[in-house]
Amino acid sequence: MSKNKAKSTIAPHKKGWLKLYLTTSWQLYAMMLVPIVYIICFKYKPMLHIVIAFKKYNAFNPNLSMWDMPWVGFQWFEEAFRDSLFWKSLANTLILNLGDLILGFPFPIILAIFLNELRSNKIRKATQLSLYLPNFLSWVIIAGISSQLFAASGLVNNLVSALGGSTVPFLSNTIWWRFVYWFMGIWQSAGYSLIIYLAALMSNDPSLSEAAYIDGATRMQRIWHVTVPQIMPTISTLLIMQVGKVVSISFDRPYMMSNALVTDASQVISTFVYDRAFTGHRFDYAAAIGLFQSVVGIVLILIANQGSKKMGQEGII
Repeated sequence: MSKNKAKSTIAPHKKGWLKLYLTTSWQLYAMMLVPIVYIICFKYKPMLHIVIAFKKYNAFNPNLSMWDMPWVGFQWFEEAFRDSLFWKSLANTLILNLGDLILGFPFPIILAIFLNELRSNKIRKATQLSLYLPNFLSWVIIAGISSQLFAASGLVNNLVSALGGSTVPFLSNTIWWRFVYWFMGIWQSAGYSLIIYLAALMSNDPSLSEAAYIDGATRMQRIWHVTVPQIMPTISTLLIMQVGKVVSISFDRPYMMSNALVTDASQVISTFVYDRAFTGHRFDYAAAIGLFQSVVGIVLILIANQGSKKMGQEGII
């Protein structure tokens, strides 16, 4: 009798749990409604304009809507794949992004581990602040700084000349320009990634390092076998996201740091799309190239995610 009574009292609660939960937590859903509406209006709705990549778009006819314009299929993709300048821009994009990945990705990890091992809080905070400040500078300012540092009469070449060396063409030679590009990128973005890795290191279990110390492990052995494995999920997640951006590149950085002497190295996908869209008024052609970048980026993320899972990490999907 008591068992049946207990069932009868629990059953109505189970049936009405959703209504009860919505009644007591409606404030949370109301707060969540604002970002959902924002994402739908400003993120998903603009995706409808992807169809421009498959249409003959006419920006000079305001009476003709996007949906009324004629379909051309994959004509713009075929035209892009036949364009030698497109492949040159793609190659430069891959070179610059792979350089950022190889040179720039490990730097904040090493720096975060180094700062985590320091005992002086003052040095740690001062270093962290000095590295994070460049993240607030625009690439217009950073390009001006790089020209003052690496120009033929800049600070670096003046030091080289004072030491008896010859002037180095940092901004006029394509190879040297790429190293300046990577160096300024590391300087500008290392501080932001540094905060993420320091936050991951703060969640590490100190007892594991203490146990390794008692067992006779050196500091480098503790870093390699204890500290790094604990932040490996964070490293793998950021690496997957970085791999997905190998084909895409920001516009302001290469555009502001470029000059007429290094166009062969600084002409990338973003500047190529800008020239086609706003100089040649080829918005449909530019949309096709942008869609190509997005599709390749998604494929690279899926491949990197699968590789991360095979290496024992959780991945992002």
